Amino acid sequence: MSNSEMEPKQKAALDEFINDLDILNALADKHRQQIIILLGARLKQGMTVGDLTAQLDISQPAVSHHLKILRGVHIVDSLKNGLENNYFLTLDDTLERLERIVKLIRESNA
Repeated sequence: MSNSEMEPKQKAALDEFINDLDILNALADKHRQQIIILLGARLKQGMTVGDLTAQLDISQPAVSHHLKILRGVHIVDSLKNGLENNYFLTLDDTLERLERIVKLIRESNA
C-alpha cells in the first residue's frame, strides 16, 4: 500500500511514527531498555554511570553513550551530585508521544 492509498487517519498515524522515530530507535536497543528498567526501580534516588555499569554487562563508556542517546530523546535526565551525575527517568513527554501514536492507530482502524 502506498501513502497515496492510505486514508487520512492512517497517514496521520504514519506521520506520527516518522516524527517519533528518534524515540522508537532509542527504545529499540536492549541495553537502553535495561537502563530504563534499572532507573525505573530507583525513581527517587536515580543512579550514577558507575551504578549502572556495575549492574550491566557493558563498559562505562558504553553506558555513557546509551545515556547520551536517552537524554537526547528526553527519556533520561541528570542532576549533578558532587563529581557525579545522578540519572533519572523523565518519561512524561515520551509517554505522551507514544500514546499519540497508539491513539492514531486505533482511530485509523475505527
